[in-house]
Amino acid sequence: MTEQIAHSSAAFYNAIARYYDAENEHKLDDLPFYSSLAADRGDPILDIGCGTGRVTLHLAAEGYRVHGLDHARAMLERAERKLRGRADLRDFATFFHGDALTFDFAERYKLILLPYNAFMHFHTAQAQRRLLTRLAACLAADGLIVFDLPNAAQMLSAHNDGALTLERTFFEPESGNLVMQQSVSTFDRVEQMQHITWIYDEISVDGTLRRTVAPLTLRYVFPAELDLLLELCGLVRLERMGNYEGAPFDENSPNLIVLATHRKA
Repeated sequence: MTEQIAHSSAAFYNAIARYYDAENEHKLDDLPFYSSLAADRGDPILDIGCGTGRVTLHLAAEGYRVHGLDHARAMLERAERKLRGRADLRDFATFFHGDALTFDFAERYKLILLPYNAFMHFHTAQAQRRLLTRLAACLAADGLIVFDLPNAAQMLSAHNDGALTLERTFFEPESGNLVMQQSVSTFDRVEQMQHITWIYDEISVDGTLRRTVAPLTLRYVFPAELDLLLELCGLVRLERMGNYEGAPFDENSPNLIVLATHRKA
């Protein structure tokens, strides 16, 4: 089951890798938060689900040694292409291909990041516990694990009508083509799952339409549930926040941001 989860998520990101940077070019709001954590804790840093290197390369540019891990080769190819163009970062950023549930982590990290909903790709309690146990084993004694998740209360109030939604339009930089990104979502509130079908309609200058259809499943996590998972894996929550500025978490918070470390004996 855990292998199926990893492969399904990797298949999604391999399918949409060419669009990822263009659709997320404005996703900058979390970067100062990670910079402040790195300034406090130092390196080495591990970025789980690093994708095309958005967070990894940002922290490397600030002089921290960062390892980025991802299971989608197409995303990593783009990250490595960026790194090849930045000779100043080559001593700081390293990318690895692999599944976080089986990858052999060779260092103890001061900071382990699961940014931008990365933990939602682990759909079962078994997979979540396996991941957290492995991350606890490679976390430095004074290190932090950082979770950035959406507030699961949003799932309870979301419409579950399967309507087609236009998410955004953007230009794919390599071709210059207009892309219309749409989605269809359904929620399984019992299993806390969101099943999304992403639809990318790429329109060339001559009007030709190329459609990419990519399904993705994400699992929401409630605050108390995450606290229990941490406890079961030898970890403990240090802090819970509702946004990147450190506001207290409540039912209206956009994010569930949790900082965790080793539980003291």
